[in-house]
Amino acid sequence: MFVPPIAPAAAVAPQQRGRLLLTLSGAEHSWIRGVRLVCPAAGGRQHPHAAEACARLAEARGRLDALPRVERLCPAEEEPVEAAAEGEWGGVGAVRWKRTFAGACALDAATGAVFRF
Repeated sequence: MFVPPIAPAAAVAPQQRGRLLLTLSGAEHSWIRGVRLVCPAAGGRQHPHAAEACARLAEARGRLDALPRVERLCPAEEEPVEAAAEGEWGGVGAVRWKRTFAGACALDAATGAVFRF
């Protein structure tokens, strides 16, 4: 069975490399969870949708506010969700980002796979 060689990390464009700690929390921090995202996705026990999340971040050049938004109709949500990212991204440098969304549907529409964990 032929296994293609893995490209060395240096071959990956800088704007596609990054390490982010992603966190989600409920209203008044009633719950919190987090995951580390390493791009390019290395597999293993990290982010459950790492390849898709890395691809979306690469498309946005590491700027979370520039992630392509999916237009969808979300129900009226009353359970706000706070999403945060901290770390570094090759083309941007240090990343510190935090936003509050009306609920899980609005979060997913705005960030897609990045905060789908």
